[in-house]
Amino acid sequence: MFKNRVLTELFRGIFKENATFVLVLGLCPTLGVTTSGFNGFGMGLATTAVLIGSNVLISMFRKMIPDDVRIPVYITVAASMVTIIDILMHAYFYDLYKVLGIFIPLIVANCLILGRLEVFAAKNKVFISAIDGLGSGLGFTLSLTIIGLIREVLGNGTFWGFNIFGPHFQPALIAILPPGAFITISLMMAVLNYIKSKEEK
Repeated sequence: MFKNRVLTELFRGIFKENATFVLVLGLCPTLGVTTSGFNGFGMGLATTAVLIGSNVLISMFRKMIPDDVRIPVYITVAASMVTIIDILMHAYFYDLYKVLGIFIPLIVANCLILGRLEVFAAKNKVFISAIDGLGSGLGFTLSLTIIGLIREVLGNGTFWGFNIFGPHFQPALIAILPPGAFITISLMMAVLNYIKSKEEK
């Protein structure tokens, strides 16, 4: 029973309630940093770490947080976790830190974070809240990585930084510009919704 609950919460965040393609949350970093698969992967992992840490802390102290100040507490906890991640990335992953730039501090404003704290962590125990954060974070990471890889292949002719088409490739530059992000996300959501509608029939 417990194992089933863990797997349910884990896969719910990855597939059934995927932040990008189902809930349509966290589009600011999705549009801003997914010019390559590596950038999307890095932002996804940073957000996952914040999700897990924030979920755990809010779950631990959920019975001590007054209802009328819960939102400021959520934001303060999330901001603290983002600050820790920001410092660690600056120290150990500086190249990625420079690329992601302002989008790292902006993780605190990601609606996905606040949503999971309010909907799940504030109502559940610590371990299952950590699993919820992990599942939601992995789903977000998967989305950003896939979008980044598609834009990278079309816009640069590379896959994870490796040239795959040779020197004569003519890139579709729109793919790595902001409109390319909107187009990529829209097409992927359309495909996923089409598949879902076929499965329901």
